[in-house]
Amino acid sequence: MPEDHRLNIFVVGLDEANLPTLRAVPGADAYRFHGLLTPEELQEGEVSVNDLLDRARKVLDAHEGSIDAIVGYWDFPVSTMVPILGKEYGTRTTSLESVVKCEHKYWSRLEQRKAVDACPRFGRVDLDTDDPRPPEGVSFPMWLKPALAYSSELAFGVKDEREFQAAVKEIRSGIGRVGRPFETVLGMLELPEEMDGIGGEVCLAEEAMTGIQVAVEGYVHEGRPTVYGVLDSINYPDSPCFLRHQYPSTLPPDVIRTLHDISERTMRQIGFDTATFSIEYFYDPKTGDVGLLEINPRHSQSHAELFQYVDGVPNHHRMIALALGRDPALPSGGGDHAMAAKWYYRWFTDGKVHRIPGPERIAEIEKDIPGVRIDIVPEEGQKLSAVSQQDSYSYEVAHIFTGGTDEEDLRRKFDRAVAALGLTFD
Repeated sequence: MPEDHRLNIFVVGLDEANLPTLRAVPGADAYRFHGLLTPEELQEGEVSVNDLLDRARKVLDAHEGSIDAIVGYWDFPVSTMVPILGKEYGTRTTSLESVVKCEHKYWSRLEQRKAVDACPRFGRVDLDTDDPRPPEGVSFPMWLKPALAYSSELAFGVKDEREFQAAVKEIRSGIGRVGRPFETVLGMLELPEEMDGIGGEVCLAEEAMTGIQVAVEGYVHEGRPTVYGVLDSINYPDSPCFLRHQYPSTLPPDVIRTLHDISERTMRQIGFDTATFSIEYFYDPKTGDVGLLEINPRHSQSHAELFQYVDGVPNHHRMIALALGRDPALPSGGGDHAMAAKWYYRWFTDGKVHRIPGPERIAEIEKDIPGVRIDIVPEEGQKLSAVSQQDSYSYEVAHIFTGGTDEEDLRRKFDRAVAALGLTFD
């Protein structure tokens, strides 16, 4: 197709790792993907939302040709920039308010509670007082987290008063990095009475949930929510850190139906439309309880390869179809593998990584082990604690994608890939 007839899709925070999966969506030869700001510009240090918007506008205004879609698959500030720019440039997105109702963890809990009975007990922690205390009615063990954070940054599981105070100290010192820019976005909305004076630098406490972690992916098209995938999220033993995401889920069909129902009711309550979402849950097989952990107002780019392996199409397809006003529905199970996983190869103490293989060696490993793709996280000699967006308990060293026939096949391929990488630390 001639270049000037292709649709122009602007991706806020376009990165090299996602470009191959974007180009693998159906009909990709009819699209031109344009990067709109880099991931580094969007996530390093304390961002200025207004500055980022101005820089994005300059790129869009200088573009000669149509602006057919503005999309993104990252959290704040990307998630909020997409509807702001979409409104200004006439592209299809969900509303800014619906995104913030997902992103602001306290407001999100208030909305969830109106639609479903799947929330833990929760409340706000006053960081301004000399002696912060857990909210009334919220018991240990609990999680403390800012209203907004990158990944699981500044999220702490605490089991007693001593750990509570230590977590409060950490959150106090770091909450402004994302909280202050979030205030800019809150200022663009007419907030309901229940959000008066809450702001972006609020700390949430909620009772810890137990069980199996599950991720649900879906979208809302013409006001109708649809769940198209359920994935198991499996942690390292005795750790809150992900070992792998696995698709499709191995949970019983009645649990899958419950997850569909809760997800659809919640997204209707929030007023979400014309966009993808992902929701994280806990399922407790002992009690049968399902607990909603958090809502992300975007699909998970972490899962793109998994859907491509199993369904034949990466989940980026839904984001693009919705942004172009098309029905994103697709049959499942059209891929080359029955099951797929994204593995998080982690190190649990700080150090420097040595002997990182170059692109040629990684390509060799991927060729030797069919159904494997590898992304190394740190750079040669980089201290792991200097890598951005790590969680509070571990350091990501590599992301390893595997497609296979069953769980055993996935694990065997992961083990082979780790051994072949031969990474060393000091």
